[in-house]
Amino acid sequence: MSPFPSHRPRGGFALVAAWLVLTAALFATAAPASAQTSSPTTPRTASVNVPPGVTAGIAVYDRQTGTFTEQSNAHTQFRSASVVKLLIALDHLWDHGPGYGLPSDDRARLDSMLRSSDDSAADFYWTEDGGSAIIDRMIPRLGLTDTAGPPAGYPGYWGYTALSAADTVRIYRWILDSAPAALRDIVMGDLRASTRCGVDGFDQRFGIPASFQQPWAVKQGWSGFGESSDCADTTASAADRRVTTASGAGVDLARPALHTTGTVGAGDRSIVAVFTLHPQGTTFGAAYSALDTLVRSLNVPGAVPRSGSWYGTWGSHVQVRADTTTSSQALTRLPAGVDALIGCQKQGEEVTDGQYTNDWWAYLPLYGGYISNIYINYPDNRLPDVPVC
Repeated sequence: MSPFPSHRPRGGFALVAAWLVLTAALFATAAPASAQTSSPTTPRTASVNVPPGVTAGIAVYDRQTGTFTEQSNAHTQFRSASVVKLLIALDHLWDHGPGYGLPSDDRARLDSMLRSSDDSAADFYWTEDGGSAIIDRMIPRLGLTDTAGPPAGYPGYWGYTALSAADTVRIYRWILDSAPAALRDIVMGDLRASTRCGVDGFDQRFGIPASFQQPWAVKQGWSGFGESSDCADTTASAADRRVTTASGAGVDLARPALHTTGTVGAGDRSIVAVFTLHPQGTTFGAAYSALDTLVRSLNVPGAVPRSGSWYGTWGSHVQVRADTTTSSQALTRLPAGVDALIGCQKQGEEVTDGQYTNDWWAYLPLYGGYISNIYINYPDNRLPDVPVC
């Protein structure tokens, strides 16, 4: 574990203050104006919390009323990162019916691509099914208007496909309302079974899964975060980490990107698509927290917000354990510096890190385990607004 220097006050109060000053100094990027849409909408963007420095494209569609409850920069193009795997999967399945039976190895590959964002599976399909021709076929099939293949010079970079929040809503609407039932069951079944860790070791529980209780189904995307993974002892694959300083067709290929898309609520009541770009140098944990803050502020019909209190954390490779002892099973590790939802707290083994000691532990419902309160950004051992477990 890599704690902050010993002069840091217990719980990270000084770190929080420094972070706020740095944020105010660095993050001054204004989001582009929202494009108009022909679909009915109930705008509420004034209350949406887009953190400073973040550029966001947002669309939330209520399938029950047939209206958008949120739209902001809905037609702005973002590099898709792994969200394009939806189109790769749909293209691969397009001509397979009836029943959409796939050979067992192919089905396992498709499942891994959608559930665990397997880049090697996407590379395989991108090569086998024609590369950018996949995007060219899917645009007219689904009636997409803001989507384009990777820019010239990047033919193998499927993650550089341009997508918008509005087009992503169209993709999900087609899957849910127009696709053959067998195809819909395959794709949505995989998205409902989204794993917490991607194959590349990055934590996928940001945005929709972090903000709302199940049921939900998600396809996430991330690109441009070069640090080692915290979710598992693996190295991120090149496809989602590679990034350039160039831009193509108006799409930013340089800033770190983090996207959350999917459905929320019983009967897939709402479709949510949130695309975000973050200032250069933003860590995965910081982007994860910023996106969670944004998503929690959205009006998502049918969604049940997660209960608990959100706190910042500090340190690298902070272990989430099955119980309140350092000898209990290590379940996973937190992304460095991420905000964590805390459900309750209780006393356990006394932990010492540098000059700090704490015997209180916080239960994190998103991870199903505990971390020592010593790694929570609060100046006292016990958190004031968190009940005892």
